[in-house]
Amino acid sequence: MLIVTIILGLIGLGVVVVVHELGHFAAARAMGVEVEAFSVGWGPRVAGFKRGGTEWRFSAFPVGGYCKMKGEESFRKALEEKAPELPRETGSFYGASPWRRIVIAVSGPLANVLFALVVFMMVSTIGYSYPTYPNRIVLLSEFDLGVSKQASYPADSAGLKSGDRILSVDGKRIGDFSDLLEGITLSANKPVTLKIERDGSVLEKKVTPMLNKETGGGLIGVSYWADPVVGAVGQGSAAQIAGILPGDRIVSIGGAPVRHAIEAQSILLSSKPERSAFVLDRGGKSVETNVILSWDAQGKSNLGLSFKTDVHVVDGTATLGAAIGAGFDETISTFDATMKGLGSLFMGVDLFKALSGPARITYMVGQSATEGIQRSAQGGLAVPLNFLAFLSISLFIMNLLPIPALDGGQIVMFVVEGARRRALKPLTIYRYQTIGAFFILAIFVFASIGDLFFFAAK
Repeated sequence: MLIVTIILGLIGLGVVVVVHELGHFAAARAMGVEVEAFSVGWGPRVAGFKRGGTEWRFSAFPVGGYCKMKGEESFRKALEEKAPELPRETGSFYGASPWRRIVIAVSGPLANVLFALVVFMMVSTIGYSYPTYPNRIVLLSEFDLGVSKQASYPADSAGLKSGDRILSVDGKRIGDFSDLLEGITLSANKPVTLKIERDGSVLEKKVTPMLNKETGGGLIGVSYWADPVVGAVGQGSAAQIAGILPGDRIVSIGGAPVRHAIEAQSILLSSKPERSAFVLDRGGKSVETNVILSWDAQGKSNLGLSFKTDVHVVDGTATLGAAIGAGFDETISTFDATMKGLGSLFMGVDLFKALSGPARITYMVGQSATEGIQRSAQGGLAVPLNFLAFLSISLFIMNLLPIPALDGGQIVMFVVEGARRRALKPLTIYRYQTIGAFFILAIFVFASIGDLFFFAAK
């Protein structure tokens, strides 16, 4: 399954990059710049054909691609000869005016935005479903989940209680726990107003989510409250050997009553027993069984059961206008979320954990695609499609950063050239791009180290 995940991840990542390069290609042709080659993938050419003056290649490593414009050879030659300026060849990239080069540079990122918009429109049209939990909460400070925790979280300071049902965050309706996570994650260090339901009464609480230094998002120290009903039992697991079945409700573990799924996990993790007595409610009948457990060095057991989730269903839009509106709304909200996530990198987060490198991105794309395949054919498509759209918007933002060697850095260079009304020297361009290349390489190495920590912990 890991191989399938990696293959699907490479394909998905490749699609987003190829879309980006197609944006450059279309703009180059429109601006009168000749495209000598367009490759799907990198490395040695495997196959291809020539059409419209462009060689279309399929290369050995199917990760992304590139768009080779006329003028690269002239640029290298000018560097070797230490020419004072680049030759203005007709149809070459550097032969085009600065504003035409700006159009070409910005069109790659814009293609990613358009791709995301179309994808979100498709998802809103077909509809989708996803597993989630109710909007009822459990305070993490009250339970031992086998990980380090604080004595008090923002939720405790704000006066929230286990069992509270969150109705809205800053006026935005909360339908399930996924909605709550979204509202809190995007509000690190920013006060929000929660409307809650407690014992039949509706209350308002102010809370300021703290910054999660591992993810860059906000957290208040709550988890979901889910009934301790078994959703699935793993083949050959301790739970299956003990005769636990999907649909069983866990009443107690080791004599301790269980009110919700988090409490069941906490009882086991706090003592890590080798044998524990489970009392189950099976269709109104009480069933007792002993579960024999083993624990690894990371504190994980072989219990092998998961709890039942709710299924949130989003119906498809009925009209094209509604699909376009939904696509725009989702694109804007994803853009906003991505910008906030980028900003959190400068707020003291653990960059090794918060910054994803190519390996982790490939894995996550592949994992979302695998999950989509495992679900129903129609609704399951939403998982990988949404992730590709999110990745595409991230690529749009990152490429427009004013970093040399990225599209944004190139645009800055062309703006300077246009303002000076004089072409930049080849050596100046080369040094500028080299600085950017080293900067990007440093980020790549740093993020890849973080990826190693990520996979080592799995």
